[in-house]
Amino acid sequence: MRPRDPSQPHRAASSLELFFDLVFVVSVSIASAQLHHALSHADFLHGITSYAMVFFAIWWAWMNFTWFATSFDTDDWLYRVTTIVQMGGVLVLAAGLPAAFEHGDFTVPVLGYIVMRVAMIAQWLRATRGAGELRTATRRYAFGIAGVQVLWVLFLLIPAGPAQIAAFIVCALIEVGVPVFAEHRRQTPWHPHHITERYGLFTLIVLGESLLASANAIIDASHELESFAPLISISVLTLVVTASLWWVYFWPPHHRAITTFARSLRYGYIHYFVFAAAAAFSAGIEVELDVLTGKSHLSSVVASFTVTIPIALFLLGVWWIAIRENADAVVNTVVPVGAGLVLLDPVLPIPVAITALVMVVIVVVLVLRPPVTRESTNQGA
Repeated sequence: MRPRDPSQPHRAASSLELFFDLVFVVSVSIASAQLHHALSHADFLHGITSYAMVFFAIWWAWMNFTWFATSFDTDDWLYRVTTIVQMGGVLVLAAGLPAAFEHGDFTVPVLGYIVMRVAMIAQWLRATRGAGELRTATRRYAFGIAGVQVLWVLFLLIPAGPAQIAAFIVCALIEVGVPVFAEHRRQTPWHPHHITERYGLFTLIVLGESLLASANAIIDASHELESFAPLISISVLTLVVTASLWWVYFWPPHHRAITTFARSLRYGYIHYFVFAAAAAFSAGIEVELDVLTGKSHLSSVVASFTVTIPIALFLLGVWWIAIRENADAVVNTVVPVGAGLVLLDPVLPIPVAITALVMVVIVVVLVLRPPVTRESTNQGA
């Protein structure tokens, strides 16, 4: 297991990586469904904090494997088996998500998370043998990850409540600090096109989850409403917004965003909000449908915010990490202003039409003004 060539031509995601991503469809779907139930019952604080916590585990486990694979993927039998063990950990984590949301019981999710992380430790230790001058970094990864897992076990001893949330924040900050600790002197190699392709594929997963969950909710609601007009409006909104989010995400050349270690950290970490927002969008659509069918007593304004906040967060996140440095002044004005208009949408008289219109305008501007080619976009943090 030796470091991969970061300039290898035509490097693409492997079939194992695509297979690995499939188990995250399950965990993202369950997390989104639990968020929907919490929001629909006006349990905002608990629902959002629980979603933020469980999605961190999903995102961080996926991201760690992705960056390891871009550096050391060997695709032999041992690497495959270790990866499949990580997939098993994801499924265990997914099985425990309902209890985490409903009772604050994170026992099963943490156990599944630890399974994933122990497998990741084994990968880093194996990489150490052939890492050469990168041996210090690989060892730091292995021991850093191992140390945090001890903290997650202690986390289980803390009862649900503010103390549990505070402990989670501490453990999460230490987790995201491990790569900084491991690579601050010498960085493991990453393949820019490969790594950004992997992020793009996960974005397609969460956007696809939004389409699937929304379609299922619309089908269920069609049996309870006499008029199809509201369902048609929400269906159009879902398709237009999801397609627009896809268009916005894949407009800039993402590989330019990870030319330095600092920029790669920014790119990877801000994606937590991008992925979480995309998955939360479907929960918002389902909340809107609950209001229409009388299953939720939320006001229409509050329900609309459950849709518009994820959209705006997604737009701002992608703009910050990938669009901003590859766009001219017009695009750099339209995208953030568009995100602001989407946020204001619930208090306007025709919210569905405004949201769809804003997203279409953003896409039209992106079509008319392609990414700017600048040498300077590859410099700086």
